Amino acid sequence: MSELIYLRTRSYNPVQLLDTMRQQLALDNDAALARELDIQAPLLSKIRNGKLPVSAGLLIRMHEASGLAIEELRGLMGDRRSRFRICARSRSLSMRQGAKARPATSTRAARAGKSTW
Repeated sequence: MSELIYLRTRSYNPVQLLDTMRQQLALDNDAALARELDIQAPLLSKIRNGKLPVSAGLLIRMHEASGLAIEELRGLMGDRRSRFRICARSRSLSMRQGAKARPATSTRAARAGKSTW
């Protein structure tokens, strides 16, 4: 691992990740970084301003462009989890996958207490 892993922050901070990516790739601005990552520039702006989180897909693109390990990239933005957690909503959705689907009802059929099936 490179020394970049030791630049971890104490809390989630994607700005450090974006700045490091720009330095690693010797780019002048976020627009150039967006072109390098093949994404739209407003996406980086939203991440930088805390409106959007860094997605797994973007981390993979950053890894491919810079050669930095995913763990290093996560460390740069302050993500120090050893494993990802599954949120309660995702878990409940996966638990329901085995259950039968309920029939859809139209508004008129719902008022009459009838199913559309």
